[in-house]
Amino acid sequence: LTGKWLTEDKDAVIEFFRSGDKMNGRIVSLVDGKDSNGRAVKDVLNPDKSKRNEPLVGLLMLRDLKQKGDKWEDGNIYDPSEGKSYKCSIWLENGKLKVRGYSGMFYQTQTWTRNK
Repeated sequence: LTGKWLTEDKDAVIEFFRSGDKMNGRIVSLVDGKDSNGRAVKDVLNPDKSKRNEPLVGLLMLRDLKQKGDKWEDGNIYDPSEGKSYKCSIWLENGKLKVRGYSGMFYQTQTWTRNK
């Protein structure tokens, strides 16, 4: 699971790494990582106003996932396009990474591929 993964819409690469007994994921590249003035795209929708000037590349997007059998669960995923965080779980299925975000009883699952 550790290493770099391309998101389903192919606009970002996320690198997963372990921190103790937890798994985290950081944005390491974006297709549109620069604004029209050539500056790094910022986290402008972050609910924490003090973080709105932080670049998206380098942002810890998935955090604190705990391994439970074949899945990593009970963590959070941050969606910078909405400025919202969701509960999430991730697992490997047929060599692809399944990433599921939860909002109450609703969820959305994406399929990410290994970045070569």
